[in-house]
Amino acid sequence: MRARFMVVAVAALLAGCTVGPNYVAPEMAVPPAFVGPQATVGATVDPARWWSAFDDPQLDGLVERALKGNPDIAIAASRVRQARLQEIVARSQGLPSVNASASPSHIEFSKNAGLSSIARAFSGGTGAGGTGSTGGIALPGSGITTYSVGFDASWELDLFGGVRRSTEGARARTEAAVWSKRDAAVTLAAEVAQAYFALRLDQAQLATIEGEIANQQRALTIAGNIAKVGLVPPIDVTRQRASITSTQARAEPVRADVDVRMHALAILLGEPPATLMAELAAPSVAPLGVPTIPAGLPSELLRRRPDIRGAERDLAASTADIGVAVADMYPKFSLTGMSQLISTALGNLFSGDSLQLTASGAAQFPLLDWGRRKSVVKSREEDREQAYLRYRSTVLQALRDVEDPLAQIAAERRRNAALQRAVIDAQSSANAAESQYRTGFVAQTTLLNAETDVLTAREQLVSSDAQLRQLTVALFKALGGGWEQAE
Repeated sequence: MRARFMVVAVAALLAGCTVGPNYVAPEMAVPPAFVGPQATVGATVDPARWWSAFDDPQLDGLVERALKGNPDIAIAASRVRQARLQEIVARSQGLPSVNASASPSHIEFSKNAGLSSIARAFSGGTGAGGTGSTGGIALPGSGITTYSVGFDASWELDLFGGVRRSTEGARARTEAAVWSKRDAAVTLAAEVAQAYFALRLDQAQLATIEGEIANQQRALTIAGNIAKVGLVPPIDVTRQRASITSTQARAEPVRADVDVRMHALAILLGEPPATLMAELAAPSVAPLGVPTIPAGLPSELLRRRPDIRGAERDLAASTADIGVAVADMYPKFSLTGMSQLISTALGNLFSGDSLQLTASGAAQFPLLDWGRRKSVVKSREEDREQAYLRYRSTVLQALRDVEDPLAQIAAERRRNAALQRAVIDAQSSANAAESQYRTGFVAQTTLLNAETDVLTAREQLVSSDAQLRQLTVALFKALGGGWEQAE
């Protein structure tokens, strides 16, 4: 019974206690629902691959290629691997370290060492029969060679949990690195989609401008024919030609912007700028739709957003760091042991008589450090406070990130519907003006103004369509979509 009690007592001593605060996940008060308008239908979009909801195979391919080839994603993955290695380092500090050693050594004794007189005393001087033998004691000027092999082990006992707290912090930082990698994937997918839709907007605007140029060319032909029969003055032909030139000039900056968008997309994919020029030169043949998604509940946001989860893990790591600093204020105890085989001859080195054992223990008590350890603890507490405030700020910003696009999408949908009606009305007015111009009932300026109204209305509608898509992408990003549970 006594032996059993001793075993339990030793185990309890080695287990020690864990100083410092225990981590408790923070509870953030969030509203029960988002204020902005939401869809009333159930969500049918996979948040891990939300871009597929736009039903555009080219967009799907670009996002998938970016997630595999983007350098920022590779850097984030490297940081995850590095954090896991640091976790191993932290955990190993609480375990014994064992080293093996093997060494030969040779000592050549000094001729002037005090040992010479002792040797002569044992040899009986230099009289007859004296041979200089010392009965096993090395004579001055002679040497001795020894051989040794063995192991040594040292162990600093983690009685107050400093290593355990360090391991907790390293584990939390590994998890934070994983969430940072997922957040990088969320951001990258959104950036690719935004750049892609911006490219398609430029191409659609360019197509609108080119279509209007074709209409103006047709109007120029009409003006020329009417001028030939004398129904309109020749100046009408000049005005129509000037209108065409002005519209053509508007197309050139858009063409340049198309190339710039392609370059940006290629860089996001981790490829040279000109890689996608041929692949994306043709406008999308599929209609670019806008999926409708419900935002869900704010409480779900805390579980889905990688940046929120990463900020929470940073807070956990900062809490563990306090325990490491507190443990440093307590005594440190260490054990050291050594087992060696030592002999002057290799032949009997591995015999039992060559065994030599050494064991020692040490204790270190902090006495005077001029407030250094206490200041370190206070500094770690301030780190934790800052980590909490960053977590709180991240949650608040996440709520706004959802609310803003919800309100903007609702307003843009109303604007888009009005612009669709404006295009229909402008086209009807232009058709009527053209018919009246053919018969001479209206001046050419009326026709030119009507054509300009059509171009403006179509450009605004195209821009509104793209704005709806980009706001939807922003909402997907705000909801934390774009990562999978793969690590």
